[in-house]
Amino acid sequence: MACSENCNESGCNHDCENCGKKNDPKSFQEAPHEMSRIDSVIGVVSGKGGVGKSLVSALLACAARRKGYQTAVMDADITGPSIPKAFGVTDKLIGNDFGIVPAESKTGVKITSINLLMQDPTDPVIWRGPVIGNCVKQFWKDVIWSDVDYMFVDMPPGTGDVPLTVFQTIPVKGIVVVATPQDLVSLIVTKAIKMAEMMNIPVLAIVENMSYYQCPKCGEKHSIFGESKIEEIAKEHGVEKVVKLPIDPSIAQACDRGEIETVESAGIDEAFDYISSWLEAARKAGEGACGQSCSCPGCNSCDGDACEGCDRSSDCERRK
Repeated sequence: MACSENCNESGCNHDCENCGKKNDPKSFQEAPHEMSRIDSVIGVVSGKGGVGKSLVSALLACAARRKGYQTAVMDADITGPSIPKAFGVTDKLIGNDFGIVPAESKTGVKITSINLLMQDPTDPVIWRGPVIGNCVKQFWKDVIWSDVDYMFVDMPPGTGDVPLTVFQTIPVKGIVVVATPQDLVSLIVTKAIKMAEMMNIPVLAIVENMSYYQCPKCGEKHSIFGESKIEEIAKEHGVEKVVKLPIDPSIAQACDRGEIETVESAGIDEAFDYISSWLEAARKAGEGACGQSCSCPGCNSCDGDACEGCDRSSDCERRK
């Protein structure tokens, strides 16, 4: 086993296999603002752009809000923000002596986005990765979210700096992967799922957007972008919930008008109900997705505080 960089033992032979002084891996998780209480954070990811990830993020937040939950959306797609436009939110984020106050949609969904800090929302954000990552951290640490039952993090596409920053610094309970039916997209979806597996983040559901077009006259479904293979991918990675959303021009029109909250989607409601039930079951059982009745240090799947010196972490299935 490679020697711990934190090992200062005299006479160390750099073989930690039988060392009684082994250190737990350092956790990079950051605490939210002291005036925030955030119960469940769900990441919404995609392997590539243009598949409707922001749409799914917004619809999931709307579904949760309609059921009476305190809901928030963190727009972590710093260079391509679209959440404020979908919700019709134009009010800028404001700050006070305590922190940053999020904007709110018509129904009370709390929102942060870089576009709500720009003087002109069409101005490009030309930042390098570390600066973008720090901005996302500030949305988590410096924003006064107050009470939030469900926070949905709309992440940029791919497996780069921002998804890594979110997975490492924010206690994400699980992710939703968004895809479209093409073979190329399916290949890249697998990359996103594998990244989540490597980071020990449960994949709660896969949403296939633009899965088919249903004729309004005869009801027949047409696979415009090819036959779906998403069930095969889900089965391969043990993802139980798959939702297919149709091509619906009225949804795009609602987003353009800033009226996403008027859209109701049976598929999204189904996905949210599954996510809510999954989290509630884990909470009642008092254990993480790993099945261990403990809180392994650095484990994002457990509800409790990390137990210092936990001797079960080596047996945790999520860490293997």
